Amino acid sequence: MAASCSTSLFLVFSSLLIFSSLLYVSEADYSAPITKGLSWDYHHKTCHKVEKIVRKHLKKVFDKDIGQAAGLLRLHFHDCFVQGCDGSVLLDGSHGGPSEQTAPPNQSLRKEAFDIIEDLRNLVHRECGRIVSCADIVALAARDAVHLSGGPDYDVPLGRKDGLSFATENATLANLPAPTSNATTILSALAVKNLTPTDVVALSGGHTIGVSHCSSFASRLYPTQDPTMEKTFAHGLKEVCPTNTTDATTAMDIYSPIKFDNKYFVDLMNRQGLFTSDQDLYTHKVTKPIVESFAHDEKLFFEAFVKAMIKMGQMEVLTGGKGEIRAHCSIRNPDNKAYFSYLVEEEDQSDLETRAELR
Repeated sequence: MAASCSTSLFLVFSSLLIFSSLLYVSEADYSAPITKGLSWDYHHKTCHKVEKIVRKHLKKVFDKDIGQAAGLLRLHFHDCFVQGCDGSVLLDGSHGGPSEQTAPPNQSLRKEAFDIIEDLRNLVHRECGRIVSCADIVALAARDAVHLSGGPDYDVPLGRKDGLSFATENATLANLPAPTSNATTILSALAVKNLTPTDVVALSGGHTIGVSHCSSFASRLYPTQDPTMEKTFAHGLKEVCPTNTTDATTAMDIYSPIKFDNKYFVDLMNRQGLFTSDQDLYTHKVTKPIVESFAHDEKLFFEAFVKAMIKMGQMEVLTGGKGEIRAHCSIRNPDNKAYFSYLVEEEDQSDLETRAELR
């Protein structure tokens, strides 16, 4: 029976991947402006295999645990919303004080997500040298997390550099809206980042995959139940989280928790959104019709999500001579003892290539 169930799940997931391969959205379909210093083919000459390397590795990762897709997508969000898409959330803080990772909103980021990004950096740098930034790898990994879990495929503008500093805890708290925030608060906070209400609702749709800890929504259950929450849904959550201090997790989308689709918006219409920040999107007069349109038209949601992701992925990016390309994603190069031997290896390799060209 267990073997039969496992086989069925594998066949279902495989069919999702085949179907998702048809959902490709090229940059030609979107006229979103590209930040100076980024381009669609930035690594074409210097590391043309980078996207294949990332996708090949992530396919292996997700074959073992598709849950890691949500972790990588969330990592990109938390990186970009705080201090821009500069890979600063990856820094471990061993030099220069506490890192962004110690701030409350980031403490639930998956450790495996950080490890996967470092594994990808190692694979890419082994193939191409220290050419691709950790920030670019995070953006590519988020795109592949979406696509390989059933969502749209799309091009990502590249050329980001890695930041030399991390944000303070106060800055992190100020730039990552809490799950207890209402729609008005979220719209105001993200309007400052040039995100429209449609962008905000589309990006919130990323909650269609992944899990959440009880602490993120317990206030909707205890001491009294949020009246906007559907009763049967609330009863199920109380079984997972019997107290307001229970340390457990539950799927954010009860319909299809491992598939990137539009069912999250169906959840909201059924009053089965997990967070206040989710459910209130269906209450607010500005966002409610957007939620409804995405719930009824998955293609429309995918198109809006891609536009919003491309826009978000360019927030306050460092390009050109700003920032660096880290030799290790969790350590700034000036703090990395191994970096100096890494430079010698790069110089030696460069000399060999130059001599070969002169022969």
